[in-house]
Amino acid sequence: MAGKFELYTDSAGKYRFRLKASNGQVIAASQGYASKKSALEGIESVRKHAADAPTVEVDAE
Repeated sequence: MAGKFELYTDSAGKYRFRLKASNGQVIAASQGYASKKSALEGIESVRKHAADAPTVEVDAE
């Protein structure tokens, strides 16, 4: 089974999504979005950009 995006509403009424690996572990979580449409656009942005995203090492903050 492939990973999946889960779309949900948090306790403050904001829409959020999380990306889960095939073993059920959360591997990414979103910010809160005011609308479902915006959250779905966020998922599409991750799908579009993550495949080619470089890995960059940075200093801890």
